[in-house]
Amino acid sequence: MDVSRRYRASWEGFWRETSDAPGEAIWDTDPSLAAAPHCDLLLPYADPALPVVDLGCGNGTQTRYLATRFTRAIGVDLSHAAIEHARRADTAKSAEFEQLNLVDQDQVGALRDRIGDANVYMRAVIHQSDPQDRPAVAAAVATLLGPRGRAFVAELTSASHTVLQQAASAPGGPPEKLRRVFDHGLKPAGARDEEVVELLDTAGLTVLASGDTVLPQTDFLADGTRIDLPARWFVLART
Repeated sequence: MDVSRRYRASWEGFWRETSDAPGEAIWDTDPSLAAAPHCDLLLPYADPALPVVDLGCGNGTQTRYLATRFTRAIGVDLSHAAIEHARRADTAKSAEFEQLNLVDQDQVGALRDRIGDANVYMRAVIHQSDPQDRPAVAAAVATLLGPRGRAFVAELTSASHTVLQQAASAPGGPPEKLRRVFDHGLKPAGARDEEVVELLDTAGLTVLASGDTVLPQTDFLADGTRIDLPARWFVLART
C-alpha cells in the first residue's frame, strides 16, 4: 500500500521549499510547548528504556527533545527532504532519522522487527492524512508498540478547523506560514473527532489517558495572537 502521488509530492515540495531556520514550518514549535509537556503525560505509563519513534517527525525538532527523555529516539517521515532537514539539524547526532511510509505495512513491520517493542510519539498526523490512509496510520502505531510500548498521540479537533478558517479569512489573507501549507495542497484538520477515536479503537489500541489541549503554532494573526489549534491527546497501549 502506498500514499497517493499527489500526497507525496505535496510533502516533498513543502519541505524542499522550507529553509533550515527553526520555526519556519507552522507546526515547528519549540519542544517546551510540545514534546516536553507531552512526555510528562506519556512517561507515567511508558518505559523510557524502550526506543521512542516519532512518526511524521518533519525536521526532527521534537525528536531531538525525545532523545533526552528516552534511551533511543528514531524520527521517521514520508518526505526525503524532511529527513535531510532533520539530519542537518541534529548536529549532536542525538537521534536517528529515516524515510518511512506509514501506510506501507511491510516498511512499518521491518522497523518493528529491527527495534522491537517501542514507544510512539505522533503529533497531528492522522488529521492531515488522506482519508483512505488513516486506518493504516493508526495500525502503524499499534504495530510499533508491541505488548510493552506506549504511545502519545495528539490530533486536531474539529474546533481547529474553525480557527484555521478564521485565520485564512483575515484581511490580507492567511498568515505567511499558513498560506504555505495551503499553497502546497496540504489539508489540516481533515478528520472528524469521532473518526480519530474509531480509528484508534479499530487498530486495537486502548486509551489509558486522554484530555483536551492545544497545539501551538509558529504563526500569528494580524493582531499578534499566536495560532493555537484545539486538539485532543491520548496515551495508548495495544489492546
